[in-house]
Amino acid sequence: MSGEAANVVSEAGIVEVPLAQTGEGIVDCELVRWFVKEGECVEEFQPLCEVQSDKATIEITSRYKGKVSKVNFMPGAVLTPCFFGFFRVGETLLEIMISDGDGSFKLEEKENSQREREVLATPAVRSLARQLGIALKDVAGSGEAGRVLKDDVLKIASVKEAVESDITGISSTPAETGETVPADEITDFDKISADRVEQMQDDKVIPVRGFRRIMAKTMAAAAAVPHFHYMEEINVDALVKLRAHLQLQTRSKLTFLPFLIKALSLTLVRYPILNSNINQDASEIRCKTWHNVGVAMATDSGLAVPNIKQVQKLSLEEIADEITRLSKLAAANKLTPDDVSNGTITVSNFGAIGGKFGSPVLNLPEAAILAVGRIQKLPRFNEEGRVYPASIMSVTLGADHRVIDGATIARFCNEWKDMVEHPEKFLLSLK
Repeated sequence: MSGEAANVVSEAGIVEVPLAQTGEGIVDCELVRWFVKEGECVEEFQPLCEVQSDKATIEITSRYKGKVSKVNFMPGAVLTPCFFGFFRVGETLLEIMISDGDGSFKLEEKENSQREREVLATPAVRSLARQLGIALKDVAGSGEAGRVLKDDVLKIASVKEAVESDITGISSTPAETGETVPADEITDFDKISADRVEQMQDDKVIPVRGFRRIMAKTMAAAAAVPHFHYMEEINVDALVKLRAHLQLQTRSKLTFLPFLIKALSLTLVRYPILNSNINQDASEIRCKTWHNVGVAMATDSGLAVPNIKQVQKLSLEEIADEITRLSKLAAANKLTPDDVSNGTITVSNFGAIGGKFGSPVLNLPEAAILAVGRIQKLPRFNEEGRVYPASIMSVTLGADHRVIDGATIARFCNEWKDMVEHPEKFLLSLK
């Protein structure tokens, strides 16, 4: 997603580019990276920087042609008012000198001075380093964008203390008496320091931001909701054959998931309570008109759950194409707020990574979630009582027990299972 910044132009010809509101309900953003640097010329609509909220990654673009005169924040800055080094939504990200159109600028260019790049660290960490007599430039930061953290300073301090302790612990008697000290008794300070640093640098600090942050919040909230899980096995022999046949007829990537999602939508028509949510004080249940089916996707930045809008109106090909589109955006960390908002029910396909069974957690405020395991060849009996290799898929349906009772879950799952096992019934639901 990209958005133009709402810029403020001063009389001197300086454009102040702020971090504008990036979406409803978004209260903070992390500055991920800059696409420009101080002294660099920019064109109109050129991307300036990339910020990430709990819901999406957004590019801030320029509305003017000019030159970047000042960059106010380093990558890793996040809106967290109770900490140092962070910014508020609306605060100026950078300043641009506007071009007059003939290539000149309204302001005289300032001489570029060689300045040492400041080490990224909070005032509290800088104060701690001064107290311990440690130069921050000598500390390898483990935080985002090389930010020096408190733990980084303390680790170096502990190494320094240990080395100094070893030094003061050496007896001066041999030197005073002229005796020779055996080589195996000589303390190798470089080795001590290297070994200790190597041991201490094994830990990796991962900031909880973006998709990881929203996953943490959602899972914590879901822990307070009474879950009910219903498990079932589905024979997908017929679906396996149908998918293989239809894949030859289309350019879309037709996996089993589009069939499962379409069957889910068709069954929701008869059980709208599963396509609902409940308000905070549990006084009202709202059944949604549209079937916006979320698909859980694992990314390097955490769990993302974009949703396919209005599945009840889409064909199998359209569902397949939408899954492909959302998967590519999720992998590139480019999902928009619209992609991840207003879901009504979620499907978690852990079978895609080899999982067989699972107990899914609700994606609040949704009232139901479907977890699908991988297809296995297992022995089953046919109508003649003979054993044959059947394609069996395990599924688990999770529900908010405040909204949906066990009997409703069982009936819904049985009808959905029947449609998946007999995919020709899709035709009966066509309009």
